[in-house]
Amino acid sequence: MKLKADCVSKQFQTTQAVKDLSFQVPSGSVFGLLGPNGAGKTTLIRMLLDIIKPDSGTILYDGNVLDGRMKEKISYLPEERGLYRKMKVADLLDYFARLKGLGLQQARSNRQRYLERLNMQETARQRIEELSKGNQQKIQILSVLVSEPEVVVLDEPFAGLDPINTRDTKLLLQEERSKGKTIILSTHQMNQAEELCDFVLMINEGRRVLYGALTEIVAQHSEDALLLDCSELPDHVAGIRHAVAEGRLTKIYTETGLSNSDLLRSLLDAGVVIRGFRPASISLERIFIQVVQQSSQGVAA
Repeated sequence: MKLKADCVSKQFQTTQAVKDLSFQVPSGSVFGLLGPNGAGKTTLIRMLLDIIKPDSGTILYDGNVLDGRMKEKISYLPEERGLYRKMKVADLLDYFARLKGLGLQQARSNRQRYLERLNMQETARQRIEELSKGNQQKIQILSVLVSEPEVVVLDEPFAGLDPINTRDTKLLLQEERSKGKTIILSTHQMNQAEELCDFVLMINEGRRVLYGALTEIVAQHSEDALLLDCSELPDHVAGIRHAVAEGRLTKIYTETGLSNSDLLRSLLDAGVVIRGFRPASISLERIFIQVVQQSSQGVAA
């Protein structure tokens, strides 16, 4: 495990920002940190980076208490951007690489490689203020990666990116993970988290409400239902408890224990034309909304 938090808590005056939070970030994974506004995500990130200390509990890096030497292996992209607008792109990326201990030659080599990876080598001699907002955001992301950290913490990295640049950035992050980097991704964009993350931690009001492998979480919350592209259903079909429209598809809830083959046979016997079908899945966004609402109701009670 790359990072581990054990019963971590943090309070600011009367506000309990984080409460008895425990989790592990597996090495070489993309770990999603999710939660509504005010859930405690930023406070948690700052504790993971040793910017602020927890009131209680411990945070470990590779099994050891985080110290200055270990922090050199972590790079952080905050939600609030912080590029030096008057600096040239090449100088800025070299500067961020050298802040993490790289020599000048290695810093320049890394900078050239990452600029080429995003087809931005022509911006090297431009000042940051001369770039579009989207290109500034890509340079911000490269400023985190250029030092070749072991752990990358990204807070809303896709903000300000158009669909093409979002796609290119996601591919870049997937490549970084394939090279063994551990990526902690904090985002409100559930579709991005669903596409990228191996594991997720969801917090609400400072408490853990969902945690584990993304595939297992989706499977646990999935409904026992099928999505059909079919002709109109008769009022009664053997084996169907309930059916609702989902756009141009129909979601069918079946009787307990009924196999898909038996259901399809019943539909065909009833004269239904089936153009296609698949198991109904639940999106991470729907899981997010359900879990946050349930946890908030539980705290209020």
